[in-house]
Amino acid sequence: MTLNFIWIAFFLISFVVALIKLLFFGDTGIFKTVMDGVFDAASTGVQISIGLIGIMSLFLGFMKVGERAGAIRFLSRLVSPFFGRLFPEVPRNHPALGQMMMNFAANFLGLDNAATPFALKAMEDLQELNPEKERASNAQIMFLVLHASGLTLIPTTIIAQRVIMKSANPTSIFVPGLIATFAATLVALIVVSIRQRIRLLQPVILAWIGGFILVIVVMIAWLSAHRNLIDAFSQIVSNGLILLLFIVFLLGGLWKRINVYESFLDGAKGGFDIAVKIIPYLVGMLVAISVLRTCGILDYLTDGFRWVFGSLGINTDFVRALPTALMRPLSASASRAMMLDNMKQYGPDSFTGILSSVFQGSSDTTFYVVALYFGAVGIRQTRYTIPAALLADLAGIITAIVVSYFFFH
Repeated sequence: MTLNFIWIAFFLISFVVALIKLLFFGDTGIFKTVMDGVFDAASTGVQISIGLIGIMSLFLGFMKVGERAGAIRFLSRLVSPFFGRLFPEVPRNHPALGQMMMNFAANFLGLDNAATPFALKAMEDLQELNPEKERASNAQIMFLVLHASGLTLIPTTIIAQRVIMKSANPTSIFVPGLIATFAATLVALIVVSIRQRIRLLQPVILAWIGGFILVIVVMIAWLSAHRNLIDAFSQIVSNGLILLLFIVFLLGGLWKRINVYESFLDGAKGGFDIAVKIIPYLVGMLVAISVLRTCGILDYLTDGFRWVFGSLGINTDFVRALPTALMRPLSASASRAMMLDNMKQYGPDSFTGILSSVFQGSSDTTFYVVALYFGAVGIRQTRYTIPAALLADLAGIITAIVVSYFFFH
Protein backbone atom coordinates (compact mmCIF):
# COMPACT_ATOMS: atom_id res chain seq x y z
CA MET A 1 0.00 0.00 0.00
CA THR A 2 1.58 3.29 -1.11
CA LEU A 3 0.92 6.84 0.07
CA ASN A 4 -0.11 7.65 -3.50
CA PHE A 5 -2.97 5.12 -3.37
CA ILE A 6 -4.10 6.26 0.10
CA TRP A 7 -3.96 9.93 -0.84
CA ILE A 8 -6.12 9.48 -3.94
CA ALA A 9 -8.55 7.16 -2.10
CA PHE A 10 -9.12 9.69 0.69
CA PHE A 11 -10.05 12.40 -1.80
CA LEU A 12 -12.30 10.20 -3.95
CA ILE A 13 -14.17 8.70 -0.97
CA SER A 14 -14.65 12.13 0.56
CA PHE A 15 -15.97 13.61 -2.67
CA VAL A 16 -18.48 10.78 -3.13
CA VAL A 17 -19.74 11.10 0.45
CA ALA A 18 -20.02 14.89 0.14
CA LEU A 19 -21.92 14.51 -3.14
CA ILE A 20 -24.36 12.07 -1.52
CA LYS A 21 -24.96 14.50 1.35
CA LEU A 22 -25.67 17.29 -1.17
CA LEU A 23 -27.96 15.32 -3.50
CA PHE A 24 -29.87 13.19 -0.99
CA PHE A 25 -29.78 15.24 2.21
CA GLY A 26 -29.72 18.77 0.82
CA ASP A 27 -26.55 19.78 2.64
CA THR A 28 -25.65 22.80 0.48
CA GLY A 29 -22.77 23.81 2.73
CA ILE A 30 -20.87 20.53 2.61
CA PHE A 31 -18.37 21.57 -0.05
CA LYS A 32 -17.58 24.82 1.80
CA THR A 33 -17.04 22.81 5.01
CA VAL A 34 -14.66 20.46 3.22
CA MET A 35 -12.69 23.29 1.58
CA ASP A 36 -12.45 25.25 4.84
CA GLY A 37 -10.96 22.12 6.37
CA VAL A 38 -8.50 21.78 3.48
CA PHE A 39 -7.19 25.33 3.89
CA ASP A 40 -6.96 24.94 7.65
CA ALA A 41 -5.07 21.62 7.30
CA ALA A 42 -2.58 23.15 4.85
CA SER A 43 -1.89 25.97 7.31
CA THR A 44 -1.57 23.50 10.18
CA GLY A 45 0.99 21.43 8.28
CA VAL A 46 3.24 24.46 7.85
CA GLN A 47 2.77 25.53 11.49
CA ILE A 48 3.71 22.06 12.75
CA SER A 49 6.86 22.02 10.62
CA ILE A 50 7.93 25.50 11.70
CA GLY A 51 7.21 24.59 15.32
CA LEU A 52 9.60 21.67 15.00
CA ILE A 53 12.59 23.86 14.06
CA GLY A 54 13.51 24.83 17.61
CA ILE A 55 12.92 21.39 19.10
CA MET A 56 14.76 19.66 16.27
CA SER A 57 17.73 22.02 16.55
CA LEU A 58 17.93 21.50 20.33
CA PHE A 59 17.87 17.71 20.29
CA LEU A 60 19.93 17.25 17.13
CA GLY A 61 22.54 19.52 18.66
CA PHE A 62 22.78 17.46 21.84
CA MET A 63 22.69 14.22 19.85
CA LYS A 64 25.69 15.39 17.84
CA VAL A 65 27.51 16.01 21.13
CA GLY A 66 26.50 12.52 22.32
CA GLU A 67 27.60 11.00 19.03
CA ARG A 68 31.06 12.57 19.11
CA ALA A 69 31.41 11.74 22.81
CA GLY A 70 30.65 8.08 22.06
CA ALA A 71 27.43 7.96 24.11
CA ILE A 72 25.22 6.96 21.16
CA ARG A 73 27.57 4.14 20.20
CA PHE A 74 27.68 2.96 23.83
CA LEU A 75 23.87 2.81 23.92
CA SER A 76 23.93 0.97 20.58
CA ARG A 77 26.21 -1.68 22.04
CA LEU A 78 23.93 -1.96 25.07
CA VAL A 79 20.78 -2.72 23.03
CA SER A 80 22.55 -4.54 20.20
CA PRO A 81 21.83 -8.08 21.51
CA PHE A 82 18.08 -7.39 21.36
CA PHE A 83 17.78 -4.92 18.49
CA GLY A 84 20.30 -6.88 16.44
CA ARG A 85 17.72 -9.68 16.17
CA LEU A 86 14.79 -7.38 15.41
CA PHE A 87 16.83 -5.38 12.89
CA PRO A 88 19.14 -7.95 11.27
CA GLU A 89 19.94 -5.58 8.38
CA VAL A 90 21.49 -3.03 10.75
CA PRO A 91 25.18 -3.68 11.56
CA ARG A 92 26.03 -4.47 15.15
CA ASN A 93 26.66 -1.35 17.29
CA HIS A 94 25.39 0.96 14.51
CA PRO A 95 24.35 4.43 15.83
CA ALA A 96 20.80 3.90 14.51
CA LEU A 97 20.23 1.31 17.26
CA GLY A 98 20.97 3.90 19.93
CA GLN A 99 18.77 6.49 18.25
CA MET A 100 15.87 4.05 18.08
CA MET A 101 16.29 3.08 21.71
CA MET A 102 16.15 6.73 22.78
CA ASN A 103 13.05 7.25 20.64
CA PHE A 104 11.25 4.31 22.24
CA ALA A 105 12.30 5.50 25.70
CA ALA A 106 11.00 9.02 25.02
CA ASN A 107 7.69 7.62 23.75
CA PHE A 108 7.43 5.35 26.77
CA LEU A 109 7.81 8.35 29.08
CA GLY A 110 5.26 10.39 27.13
CA LEU A 111 7.85 12.86 25.78
CA ASP A 112 6.49 13.49 22.28
CA ASN A 113 8.76 16.50 21.70
CA ALA A 114 11.85 14.44 22.47
CA ALA A 115 10.68 11.33 20.60
CA THR A 116 10.32 13.14 17.26
CA PRO A 117 13.96 14.27 16.83
CA PHE A 118 15.24 10.86 17.94
CA ALA A 119 12.95 9.15 15.41
CA LEU A 120 13.93 11.47 12.56
CA LYS A 121 17.62 10.94 13.29
CA ALA A 122 17.09 7.17 13.46
CA MET A 123 15.33 7.23 10.08
CA GLU A 124 18.22 9.19 8.58
CA ASP A 125 20.72 6.65 9.89
CA LEU A 126 18.62 3.75 8.59
CA GLN A 127 18.28 5.48 5.23
CA GLU A 128 22.07 5.46 4.87
CA LEU A 129 21.89 1.65 5.04
CA ASN A 130 18.94 1.46 2.64
CA PRO A 131 20.04 0.30 -0.84
CA GLU A 132 16.78 1.47 -2.46
CA LYS A 133 16.39 5.09 -1.40
CA GLU A 134 12.71 5.52 -2.37
CA ARG A 135 11.58 2.14 -1.00
CA ALA A 136 11.24 1.49 2.72
CA SER A 137 13.71 -1.08 4.06
CA ASN A 138 12.71 -3.85 6.47
CA ALA A 139 14.48 -2.06 9.31
CA GLN A 140 12.66 1.20 8.61
CA ILE A 141 9.32 -0.58 8.52
CA MET A 142 9.95 -2.42 11.79
CA PHE A 143 11.02 0.79 13.49
CA LEU A 144 8.14 2.90 12.18
CA VAL A 145 5.41 0.36 12.97
CA LEU A 146 6.74 -0.07 16.51
CA HIS A 147 6.94 3.70 16.87
CA ALA A 148 3.39 4.15 15.57
CA SER A 149 2.08 1.68 18.15
CA GLY A 150 2.93 4.40 20.69
CA LEU A 151 3.85 2.42 23.81
CA THR A 152 3.48 4.93 26.67
CA LEU A 153 3.83 4.44 30.41
CA ILE A 154 1.88 7.47 31.59
CA PRO A 155 -0.34 9.48 29.18
CA THR A 156 0.50 12.76 30.90
CA THR A 157 -1.35 15.01 28.42
CA ILE A 158 -4.55 12.98 28.59
CA ILE A 159 -4.49 12.93 32.39
CA ALA A 160 -3.97 16.70 32.39
CA GLN A 161 -6.96 17.16 30.08
CA ARG A 162 -9.08 15.01 32.38
CA VAL A 163 -8.04 17.23 35.29
CA ILE A 164 -9.12 20.30 33.32
CA MET A 165 -12.48 18.63 32.64
CA LYS A 166 -12.81 18.19 36.45
CA SER A 167 -12.65 14.40 36.57
CA ALA A 168 -13.01 12.98 40.08
CA ASN A 169 -10.30 10.41 39.27
CA PRO A 170 -8.22 11.67 36.31
CA THR A 171 -5.61 8.90 36.65
CA SER A 172 -8.15 6.07 36.44
CA ILE A 173 -7.17 5.49 32.79
CA PHE A 174 -3.55 4.73 33.69
CA VAL A 175 -3.73 0.92 33.89
CA PRO A 176 -6.26 0.34 31.05
CA GLY A 177 -4.35 2.74 28.81
CA LEU A 178 -1.03 1.02 29.43
CA ILE A 179 -2.56 -2.41 28.74
CA ALA A 180 -4.11 -1.17 25.48
CA THR A 181 -0.95 0.48 24.18
CA PHE A 182 1.16 -2.53 25.17
CA ALA A 183 -1.22 -4.82 23.23
CA ALA A 184 -0.86 -2.56 20.17
CA THR A 185 2.95 -2.67 20.42
CA LEU A 186 3.02 -6.45 20.88
CA VAL A 187 0.80 -6.98 17.83
CA ALA A 188 2.97 -4.57 15.82
CA LEU A 189 6.06 -6.59 16.74
CA ILE A 190 4.42 -9.92 15.89
CA VAL A 191 2.90 -8.77 12.58
CA VAL A 192 6.11 -7.25 11.22
CA SER A 193 8.23 -10.14 12.50
CA ILE A 194 6.00 -12.64 10.67
CA ARG A 195 6.19 -10.58 7.49
CA GLN A 196 9.99 -10.29 7.74
CA ARG A 197 10.44 -13.89 8.93
CA ILE A 198 12.08 -12.88 12.19
CA ARG A 199 11.97 -15.58 14.89
CA LEU A 200 10.65 -14.06 18.09
CA LEU A 201 11.07 -17.27 20.08
CA GLN A 202 14.74 -16.63 20.70
CA PRO A 203 16.12 -16.55 24.26
CA VAL A 204 17.48 -13.01 23.93
CA ILE A 205 14.23 -11.58 22.54
CA LEU A 206 12.09 -13.44 25.07
CA ALA A 207 14.35 -12.28 27.91
CA TRP A 208 14.13 -8.62 26.85
CA ILE A 209 10.37 -8.72 26.31
CA GLY A 210 9.87 -10.63 29.57
CA GLY A 211 12.02 -8.12 31.44
CA PHE A 212 10.11 -5.25 29.94
CA ILE A 213 6.78 -6.80 30.93
CA LEU A 214 8.12 -7.28 34.46
CA VAL A 215 9.12 -3.61 34.67
CA ILE A 216 5.65 -2.56 33.48
CA VAL A 217 3.91 -4.85 35.99
CA VAL A 218 6.02 -3.52 38.87
CA MET A 219 5.34 0.08 37.83
CA ILE A 220 1.62 -0.59 37.49
CA ALA A 221 1.51 -2.21 40.93
CA TRP A 222 3.44 0.61 42.60
CA LEU A 223 1.63 3.47 40.89
CA SER A 224 -1.77 1.83 41.40
CA ALA A 225 -1.02 1.76 45.13
CA HIS A 226 0.18 5.39 45.07
CA ARG A 227 -2.18 7.05 42.61
CA ASN A 228 -1.61 10.44 44.20
CA LEU A 229 2.03 10.26 43.07
CA ILE A 230 1.38 9.51 39.39
CA ASP A 231 1.59 13.13 38.21
CA ALA A 232 4.73 13.84 40.27
CA PHE A 233 6.32 10.56 39.13
CA SER A 234 5.63 11.40 35.50
CA GLN A 235 7.06 14.90 35.71
CA ILE A 236 10.17 13.96 37.68
CA VAL A 237 11.07 10.78 35.79
CA SER A 238 10.28 11.90 32.24
CA ASN A 239 11.70 15.42 32.33
CA GLY A 240 14.47 14.47 34.74
CA LEU A 241 15.75 11.72 32.46
CA ILE A 242 15.93 14.03 29.46
CA LEU A 243 17.87 16.61 31.48
CA LEU A 244 20.14 13.83 32.78
CA LEU A 245 20.71 12.69 29.19
CA PHE A 246 21.86 16.19 28.23
CA ILE A 247 24.21 16.32 31.22
CA VAL A 248 25.67 12.89 30.39
CA PHE A 249 26.32 13.98 26.80
CA LEU A 250 28.05 17.17 27.99
CA LEU A 251 30.20 15.33 30.52
CA GLY A 252 31.05 12.72 27.90
CA GLY A 253 32.13 15.49 25.56
CA LEU A 254 34.37 16.97 28.23
CA TRP A 255 35.83 13.54 28.95
CA LYS A 256 36.59 12.99 25.26
CA ARG A 257 37.95 16.55 25.03
CA ILE A 258 35.80 17.55 22.09
CA ASN A 259 34.54 21.07 21.42
CA VAL A 260 31.10 20.62 22.94
CA TYR A 261 29.60 23.92 21.79
CA GLU A 262 30.83 23.55 18.22
CA SER A 263 29.48 20.01 18.14
CA PHE A 264 26.11 21.26 19.36
CA LEU A 265 26.00 23.92 16.64
CA ASP A 266 26.93 21.40 13.94
CA GLY A 267 24.04 19.17 14.95
CA ALA A 268 21.55 21.99 15.50
CA LYS A 269 22.01 23.30 11.95
CA GLY A 270 20.23 20.19 10.66
CA GLY A 271 17.05 21.02 12.60
CA PHE A 272 16.00 23.75 10.16
CA ASP A 273 16.72 21.65 7.07
CA ILE A 274 14.65 18.70 8.31
CA ALA A 275 11.72 20.87 9.43
CA VAL A 276 11.51 22.61 6.05
CA LYS A 277 11.95 19.36 4.12
CA ILE A 278 8.90 17.70 5.67
CA ILE A 279 6.47 20.58 4.93
CA PRO A 280 5.16 19.18 1.59
CA TYR A 281 4.65 15.71 3.04
CA LEU A 282 2.78 16.98 6.10
CA VAL A 283 0.61 19.37 4.11
CA GLY A 284 -0.29 16.63 1.61
CA MET A 285 -1.27 14.08 4.24
CA LEU A 286 -3.07 16.50 6.57
CA VAL A 287 -5.16 17.86 3.70
CA ALA A 288 -6.18 14.33 2.64
CA ILE A 289 -7.10 13.46 6.23
CA SER A 290 -9.07 16.70 6.55
CA VAL A 291 -11.35 15.99 3.58
CA LEU A 292 -12.03 12.53 4.97
CA ARG A 293 -12.94 13.97 8.37
CA THR A 294 -15.03 16.97 7.25
CA CYS A 295 -17.16 15.11 4.71
CA GLY A 296 -18.91 13.30 7.60
CA ILE A 297 -17.97 9.74 6.76
CA LEU A 298 -17.18 9.00 10.42
CA ASP A 299 -20.83 9.62 11.34
CA TYR A 300 -21.91 6.98 8.85
CA LEU A 301 -19.31 4.53 10.13
CA THR A 302 -20.40 5.06 13.73
CA ASP A 303 -24.07 4.52 12.89
CA GLY A 304 -23.11 1.40 10.95
CA PHE A 305 -21.19 -0.05 13.90
CA ARG A 306 -24.09 0.70 16.25
CA TRP A 307 -26.54 -1.11 13.95
CA VAL A 308 -24.27 -4.14 13.41
CA PHE A 309 -23.40 -4.71 17.07
CA GLY A 310 -26.94 -3.92 18.19
CA SER A 311 -28.30 -6.52 15.76
CA LEU A 312 -25.92 -9.09 17.25
CA GLY A 313 -27.18 -8.33 20.75
CA ILE A 314 -23.83 -6.84 21.81
CA ASN A 315 -23.75 -3.90 24.22
CA THR A 316 -23.20 -0.75 22.15
CA ASP A 317 -22.19 1.68 24.90
CA PHE A 318 -18.68 1.79 23.40
CA VAL A 319 -19.93 3.16 20.07
CA ARG A 320 -20.31 6.73 21.35
CA ALA A 321 -16.56 6.80 22.03
CA LEU A 322 -15.65 5.11 18.74
CA PRO A 323 -15.10 8.31 16.67
CA THR A 324 -12.08 9.07 18.89
CA ALA A 325 -10.61 5.67 18.00
CA LEU A 326 -11.41 6.02 14.30
CA MET A 327 -9.77 9.45 14.13
CA ARG A 328 -6.69 8.51 16.17
CA PRO A 329 -4.73 6.98 13.24
CA LEU A 330 -5.63 10.00 11.08
CA SER A 331 -5.30 13.11 13.23
CA ALA A 332 -4.16 13.59 16.82
CA SER A 333 -5.83 16.99 17.12
CA ALA A 334 -9.14 15.73 15.70
CA SER A 335 -9.21 12.66 17.96
CA ARG A 336 -8.30 14.86 20.94
CA ALA A 337 -11.16 17.21 20.08
CA MET A 338 -13.57 14.28 19.93
CA MET A 339 -12.30 12.97 23.27
CA LEU A 340 -12.82 16.37 24.90
CA ASP A 341 -16.26 16.70 23.32
CA ASN A 342 -17.27 13.30 24.72
CA MET A 343 -16.00 14.23 28.18
CA LYS A 344 -17.89 17.53 28.02
CA GLN A 345 -21.11 15.95 26.76
CA TYR A 346 -21.21 12.77 28.86
CA GLY A 347 -18.83 13.64 31.70
CA PRO A 348 -15.11 12.78 32.12
CA ASP A 349 -15.93 9.89 34.48
CA SER A 350 -18.68 8.41 32.34
CA PHE A 351 -17.96 5.20 30.47
CA THR A 352 -17.87 7.16 27.20
CA GLY A 353 -15.51 9.78 28.64
CA ILE A 354 -13.17 7.18 30.10
CA LEU A 355 -13.13 4.97 26.99
CA SER A 356 -12.43 7.99 24.78
CA SER A 357 -9.43 8.79 26.99
CA VAL A 358 -8.14 5.22 26.76
CA PHE A 359 -8.61 5.26 22.96
CA GLN A 360 -6.60 8.49 22.74
CA GLY A 361 -3.64 6.91 24.52
CA SER A 362 -3.76 3.47 22.92
CA SER A 363 -1.64 4.25 19.83
CA ASP A 364 0.07 7.01 17.85
CA THR A 365 -1.20 8.86 14.76
CA THR A 366 -0.31 6.34 12.06
CA PHE A 367 -0.75 8.38 8.87
CA TYR A 368 0.93 11.45 10.35
CA VAL A 369 3.87 9.34 11.52
CA VAL A 370 4.27 7.69 8.11
CA ALA A 371 4.11 11.01 6.25
CA LEU A 372 6.51 12.71 8.66
CA TYR A 373 9.27 10.11 8.99
CA PHE A 374 9.22 8.60 5.52
CA GLY A 375 8.84 12.06 4.02
CA ALA A 376 11.92 13.28 5.90
CA VAL A 377 14.12 10.75 4.08
CA GLY A 378 12.32 10.71 0.72
CA ILE A 379 10.67 7.29 1.01
CA ARG A 380 7.78 6.95 -1.46
CA GLN A 381 7.12 3.19 -1.44
CA THR A 382 5.98 2.39 2.10
CA ARG A 383 5.28 -1.30 1.28
CA TYR A 384 3.27 -2.94 4.09
CA THR A 385 3.98 -0.29 6.75
CA ILE A 386 0.47 1.17 6.90
CA PRO A 387 -1.47 -2.14 6.96
CA ALA A 388 0.81 -3.44 9.74
CA ALA A 389 0.44 -0.23 11.75
CA LEU A 390 -3.35 -0.24 11.30
CA LEU A 391 -3.51 -3.84 12.56
CA ALA A 392 -1.65 -2.69 15.66
CA ASP A 393 -4.11 0.20 15.99
CA LEU A 394 -7.01 -2.24 15.74
CA ALA A 395 -5.48 -4.40 18.47
CA GLY A 396 -5.19 -1.32 20.68
CA ILE A 397 -8.81 -0.36 20.03
CA ILE A 398 -10.19 -3.83 20.77
CA THR A 399 -8.06 -4.14 23.91
CA ALA A 400 -9.14 -0.68 25.07
CA ILE A 401 -12.80 -1.67 24.73
CA VAL A 402 -12.33 -4.98 26.56
CA VAL A 403 -10.31 -3.59 29.49
CA SER A 404 -12.59 -0.56 29.83
CA TYR A 405 -15.64 -2.80 30.09
CA PHE A 406 -13.76 -4.87 32.67
CA PHE A 407 -12.64 -1.90 34.80
CA PHE A 408 -15.48 0.60 34.40
CA HIS A 409 -18.69 -0.92 33.06
